[in-house]
Amino acid sequence: MPKKVLIVDDEPHIVEVVRVCLEDSGLELMEAADGEHALDLTRQAHPDLVILDVMIPKMDGYAVCREIKADPGTRSIPVILLTAKGQAADIEEGQQAGADSYLTKPFSPLKLLAEVYRHLSLGIP
Repeated sequence: MPKKVLIVDDEPHIVEVVRVCLEDSGLELMEAADGEHALDLTRQAHPDLVILDVMIPKMDGYAVCREIKADPGTRSIPVILLTAKGQAADIEEGQQAGADSYLTKPFSPLKLLAEVYRHLSLGIP
């Protein structure tokens, strides 16, 4: 059974770049464009990993991450924040929200792939 990854971003071109980066990995990819949908999908589908933008509609990525990490049913799901917010205070806020990794846009597809593999314990891509 393939591992499930939820990609959360309101910019379709970013979702497409992440999808292309991961499509040959044998992962099942799901998508959400806002925080509420991301949280609902996380609770219902229990992905093995969430790749989450910070600046998304309805509920920002920090709040989504905090909710995921506060819920006993989802707290073990790794969260990679993938965002344009790269200041030290932003990274600190991501860590406080419980993010397992923090990558800034523009991002290296190879770095993202390495982080995905690391969090899913898949070995070296």
